[in-house]
Amino acid sequence: MTPDTAPQRVVIKIGSSSLTSRHGEISRRKLEKLVDEIALLKDMGHEVVLVSSGAVAAGYRKLGCLERPNTLPEKQAAASIGQGLLMEAYSELFLSHGYVASQILITRSDFSDENRYKNVRNTLNVLLERGIIPIVNENDTVTIDRLKFGDNDTLSAKVAGLLDSDRLIILSDIDGLYNADPRKQLHAKLLEKVTEITPEIEAAAGDSGSSVGTGGMRSKIEAVKIAMASGITTFLGKAGIPHVLMGAVNETARGTYFKVEAHMVNLNQKKKWIAFNSGPEGEVFINEEMTHQLINMKQGLTLTGLIKVNGPFAKGAVIRILDQEGSELGLGVVNFSHVELERWMKQDVIPHPTEFVVKAEDFVCHLEVSLSVGS
Repeated sequence: MTPDTAPQRVVIKIGSSSLTSRHGEISRRKLEKLVDEIALLKDMGHEVVLVSSGAVAAGYRKLGCLERPNTLPEKQAAASIGQGLLMEAYSELFLSHGYVASQILITRSDFSDENRYKNVRNTLNVLLERGIIPIVNENDTVTIDRLKFGDNDTLSAKVAGLLDSDRLIILSDIDGLYNADPRKQLHAKLLEKVTEITPEIEAAAGDSGSSVGTGGMRSKIEAVKIAMASGITTFLGKAGIPHVLMGAVNETARGTYFKVEAHMVNLNQKKKWIAFNSGPEGEVFINEEMTHQLINMKQGLTLTGLIKVNGPFAKGAVIRILDQEGSELGLGVVNFSHVELERWMKQDVIPHPTEFVVKAEDFVCHLEVSLSVGS
């Protein structure tokens, strides 16, 4: 770290293939190198959260499987073994540097409920304030597909946003984003700096380069979009390169840096939760006048603008807001249940015409998120 580099809050995501041997078991050598680099960041005053894959990959051979399992029960059983092995190894290695590691297992429902979202945030903040290194993973042992984040790239971006992190570092088996697949195109060029996610960049994102992991470059780009919308600079690079973490923090390592420009929108915590974590439950259609008021005048949605309501949803739920043509405008926290709204619409009686269905501060339009990622 250079003398003028201020301490940062850094979230690091490490992929399965970067932690395991070619036989699918934990690689002690890879873990030691990773922990050594994280300990160096800690020594320099940085706060670090590690989002670690590898539980299924580390556990499936201990389960008696010769290959990575395909069925959900076997994956969850393997994760229950592998997660313990990972944490045991991490704890031992970090303690050798004088640092304590903690385990945080998260499901998507922990983020979709606002109170649980705040609780996770508070817990992680306490750990970081006490100098602990939280090691985060999805709770693969109990989650089912509809309650999963999908991959740890997405999870790491959401954790980074949750904590108002300064930087997200995603390490995998490729050294950044290229303008074409470097495994197929000899002249593919590494994109060293990206300030907006264009359609061309999304098209260049290919599939997973490893049979061990679950996320490919496409999932990493989706994670980057979440991080950039949260005002977080993101680095994509190759694990195992000497001093890659310190280089990523100092922006000297080889890889792709996704930079957040000053003019980009930086969503606050409330809007980050609405946009990326809430899980909308229903939808309302609004007329043209209300669309203009909501999007251009930054005013809330009132009862007079409703055309149609699709439930069910309760008061306080997050809903989709669509224009009269059915195009989604954004998401918002609703102040009435679908039953109340439908009753007033059927009776053509509006008890409080100026009452907000969705307040301006509880609405996130797609334009805000698009401005944040430059697309």
